[in-house]
Amino acid sequence: MLPVLPTTVVGSYSVPEWLERLKTDYYRNRISRSHLGEIHDMAIKAALKDQEAAGIDIVSDGELRRDNDIDYLLARITGVHIPVTVKSFYFDYYDSPMVAEPLPVDPPPPLGLAEDFRFTRVHTDRPIKFSFTGPFSLSRRIQNKAYSKPADLVRALAQVLNAEARALADAGADLLQIDEPFLAGYPEDVGVAVEAINIVTRDVNVTWGLHVCYGNRYARPSWEGHYDFLFPAVLDANVNQLVLEFGRKGYEDLPIIQQLGWDRALGLGVVDVKTELIESAELIAARIRKALETFPAEKLTINPDCGLRHLPADVARAKLVAMVEGTLAVRRTLPESSGLTRPELTVEQGA
Repeated sequence: MLPVLPTTVVGSYSVPEWLERLKTDYYRNRISRSHLGEIHDMAIKAALKDQEAAGIDIVSDGELRRDNDIDYLLARITGVHIPVTVKSFYFDYYDSPMVAEPLPVDPPPPLGLAEDFRFTRVHTDRPIKFSFTGPFSLSRRIQNKAYSKPADLVRALAQVLNAEARALADAGADLLQIDEPFLAGYPEDVGVAVEAINIVTRDVNVTWGLHVCYGNRYARPSWEGHYDFLFPAVLDANVNQLVLEFGRKGYEDLPIIQQLGWDRALGLGVVDVKTELIESAELIAARIRKALETFPAEKLTINPDCGLRHLPADVARAKLVAMVEGTLAVRRTLPESSGLTRPELTVEQGA
């Protein structure tokens, strides 16, 4: 059972400078893959401890095995050709990934995310959120030479991710999140993205989140706008929760989201990850109370706007501590009947 207003993270965690150097050394052939794997293991254990010490209710592995939001998956999808795998800096995107033939999807070869989840499960006793980049965003980094329509590539990637989601569920994952960081830049494609999301979630009986932000590349937004572009298409998405960015942007979109028909759970961004300024617990509490004017506590999960990758570790820790303290302050003011409960994150799959 989780408390009302459970706290969590979006996915990525602060990447320390030493890890950045060692990741880059790997791409320059200075350390082996097995050595890098051991380094990742250590970094993930530390990230989990940081989140636990801060009081986070639902933790993540910090996505610390991944260089960025795209390459870890593309490098594992059979049929995606990456001509040059050397990088000058680990966070760079691979140059010119390409699909020349239709992807094998019946069944697609595994990507290994289930093993990543199993490692995390061993090293924490808290609930885990496991996230991965969605098919639309992945498609934006691929040269499509195989499909006559870009949407067909998105659908094929979704089938690959559906198989991986099944493997994750079999491994014990019960909270999966699809990240679509590119979607805000292509609002005209939201219908295709939602169709693909429903392929990913099909027959995978877990709680599903969908994270949409305005980009977080080097702690800078890639786009600006409002979340009304998601509607009405997102109402057809077979997900239980939207995880959105508000701390940086403000909360003007909240009543609009409600008026446009979103009545499921909402991951409320209350921490701006694009600044090193540490919000006070009082400011976090005020942001939560503002959201409670529109959404009931039972529908809210409290999280940063986006991943914490680009923040120094001490800043990331302090922001999480403030987020937890602010949330606790609000919890103490709620009616006792709120009690301990799992947030309303359920929706009938296939609806």
